[in-house]
Amino acid sequence: MDRLDSKKEYRQGIISVLLCNTLWGLLPIYWQWLIPIDSITIIYYRVFLVALVCLLVALKVHTKEEILAPLRNKSQFIRLILAGLVITLNWSIYIYAVNSGRVIQTSIGYYMEPLVVCLFGMFIFKEKANKYKAVALIMGAIGVLAVILYFKQVPIIALGVSISFSIYAAIKRGLQMPPTLSLLYETIFLAPIALVIIIVKEINGTGALVVADPGKYALLLLCGFCTAIPMMLFANAANKTNMFILGLTEYISPTIALVISIFYFKEDFAPVQLIAFAIIWVGLIFFSMGEYKEYKNAGTE
Repeated sequence: MDRLDSKKEYRQGIISVLLCNTLWGLLPIYWQWLIPIDSITIIYYRVFLVALVCLLVALKVHTKEEILAPLRNKSQFIRLILAGLVITLNWSIYIYAVNSGRVIQTSIGYYMEPLVVCLFGMFIFKEKANKYKAVALIMGAIGVLAVILYFKQVPIIALGVSISFSIYAAIKRGLQMPPTLSLLYETIFLAPIALVIIIVKEINGTGALVVADPGKYALLLLCGFCTAIPMMLFANAANKTNMFILGLTEYISPTIALVISIFYFKEDFAPVQLIAFAIIWVGLIFFSMGEYKEYKNAGTE
């Protein structure tokens, strides 16, 4: 590949990662548009429709051999099922939080997520954190502690979002698979269960069709695309940029969600939350410096 093509691919990767994180940041608006459909019903539809979208895309861009390959690797197969269960839990916590007016907590959770991933790396995979990441971890802990002491309760949603996604990342560590196939196998075995529950709920009059007008139901049917498209953009970015860029732009989506929660959803934003965010943001600056140092050192080896 010549230099011009390389620059073009890198530029496409940057555009993809920016679009991906912007869409993720704006998604709380989409999920709230689906009210009064309850969060549990949305999750069932999301699991089924994500699997359907990924299956259609996989049939279009992958060979039959590539699609069936994960079934021949028992270890990989089990990891994908576990990843599917954990990411479904993450989606459930997130959608419940958004539709119950707690978007700020999800933002805290996704700001914390890189730090929790770092902790997992240290304790599970015996990775070493440089001094910048150590400072970031301490500041993240101080930010969470400030919220706990002020509200006298653990921010369950923020911790649930960050820990569940970090477990998901740990399960998928080193799993070399095209993202479409990975997401397909993470949802395909839950999809039949989700579909049966959807049918039963609709027949019993407790599903989406009872509470949603045709416009909202049509919006609900787009949730598979709303989930899969950002994932595909992220996959494209991962192939055309580098890990440092992917990590740095990761903070775009929770920042957009935070702004939306304060100025559009009008959620209460206590001064201590601003202080906690400030502490975590400073920690994330140190974390990014640590990532850059590791990326630079890896490039010189």
